[in-house]
Amino acid sequence: MGGLFVKKDLARLISDANDPHVGEGGHGGGQLKRTLGAFNLTTLGIGAIIGAGIFSLTGTAAANYAGPGIVYSFIIGGILCALAGVCYAEMAAMIPVAGSAYAYSYATMGEFIAWIIGWDLVLEYAFGAVTVSAAWSGYLYSILHKTLGIELTDTLVRFTKGPWEKVTLHDGSMVFGQWNVPATLIALFVASVLYKGIKESATVNNLIVVTKVTIVVVFIILGIAVISKTNLFVNPASTGLAALVPAKEVVEGHSRYGWLNGGVLTGAGVVFFAYIGFDAVSTTAQEAKNPKRDLPIGILGSLVICTILYILVALVLTGVVPYKQLGVADPIAVGIDKIVMLRGWTPAAQKAFTFVIKLGAISGLTSVILVMMMGQTRVFYAMSKDGLLPWFGNAHPKFGTPHVATVVTGIFVALCGGLMPMSLVGELVSIGTLLAFVLVCVGVPILRFTNPEVERPFKVPGGTLGAVLVGLAGAAACGYVMSGLPQDTWLRLILWLEVGLMIYAGYGWRRSHLAEGNANRAKPHTALLVTSLVFFIPTVIYAIKFFGKGA
Repeated sequence: MGGLFVKKDLARLISDANDPHVGEGGHGGGQLKRTLGAFNLTTLGIGAIIGAGIFSLTGTAAANYAGPGIVYSFIIGGILCALAGVCYAEMAAMIPVAGSAYAYSYATMGEFIAWIIGWDLVLEYAFGAVTVSAAWSGYLYSILHKTLGIELTDTLVRFTKGPWEKVTLHDGSMVFGQWNVPATLIALFVASVLYKGIKESATVNNLIVVTKVTIVVVFIILGIAVISKTNLFVNPASTGLAALVPAKEVVEGHSRYGWLNGGVLTGAGVVFFAYIGFDAVSTTAQEAKNPKRDLPIGILGSLVICTILYILVALVLTGVVPYKQLGVADPIAVGIDKIVMLRGWTPAAQKAFTFVIKLGAISGLTSVILVMMMGQTRVFYAMSKDGLLPWFGNAHPKFGTPHVATVVTGIFVALCGGLMPMSLVGELVSIGTLLAFVLVCVGVPILRFTNPEVERPFKVPGGTLGAVLVGLAGAAACGYVMSGLPQDTWLRLILWLEVGLMIYAGYGWRRSHLAEGNANRAKPHTALLVTSLVFFIPTVIYAIKFFGKGA
């Protein structure tokens, strides 16, 4: 098992990534095209970040945990992400290859950890796209049904949700859906855009980002003038800005509101999902014109812009609507209705404004799906180039995209989007992303000691000590947020990683390019396979009992 933690030399990692003759099975895989500048990378980051989080989680976190103090939750979430963000920026500039956290882990902690994180990134990128495609479907139905007044038949309504989610029919009864057709269609459309080329994908994303940021800014401008201090300053026992945080309450033995658990701090964990996506910029390193300069700009620039927008949206939303009324699926829509009412607009103007904002939500969700799926294809591409996965290491001879990975990812997201419930997938995305953040944060200080001579175009501030402190603080913060996730989410993560372990034992172990010339690595590693099965079987049995008890 000594070869499990063999590390890939940084020089080889970069040279292999840029060598068109290194691909799946060593037969050559083509090369990705370098067409992205700093502006494109920043808009990709914004496109990935602003999506389901700002349009849904803001209301949930405000109503159930932080009240108007959700502003502080977003600030805390932004700080946590900034710790991971500067670590990603250093890694991306130093190791400008596709694969993101997977590639960084290969250089810092070895092949086995790299496989784990590469497999884990499927939870962030592919399942992230699945989650957002379901939200996209919900907003589309809201526009058709609520805004435009188009009545779908009961049969069509059942094709707006998957078989594990319920829909409301015309007679008020609730039944399970059959297939989420809109979610499937948007996944296939995005995959077709990605297949054509990174430049075309970036152009589509730029247009969408400009649209949704404009609409978010309009929402802020129109709402900020009608904010009520009564809605914002909800705690008479506090003074100044502290009055934004509701007094702590205890309901049925559970505390909520206040600053700590159950309040602002818990709200930060909830809205953390709204920041997921900035790291996807790092997966495009091999398609950036000047990755050493532009990747840090794209990662940190998008994070700063989105944090500012989030804080302003949260301030406006809780300022125009009492926070306890925001615990709904579409809190922004509730805020829109209140803004136009306070401004005394005509019903026609109200309807038009609501339509535009929801259109902005749909466009925002579309860009998230695009960037998440793009990130997934680049991770698959990088893993295949290293021999750990089949098929995906080839780039299209004309379009310069990882076309096989794009097709497989598109089909996977389309199928899962049509079938899987959004709530289940969303929690998997959160824990998968946080695990990736932890490993990247740990990797930065490790490389400062193991490879101090490597050029670092962007550095975590504070020298080696600063890198250690920021890296450990980022890892600890993300680990803390992970610890608050439900037990069933952890169980699903373990099951997912054990499935990945069996794939690695049966395929990646013997086909890894680092195994070339190693007779022991050329054979299937029976001990590794047996070990994975020994852990997998009892975990499955426990999972059946656990979920059966919950049912």
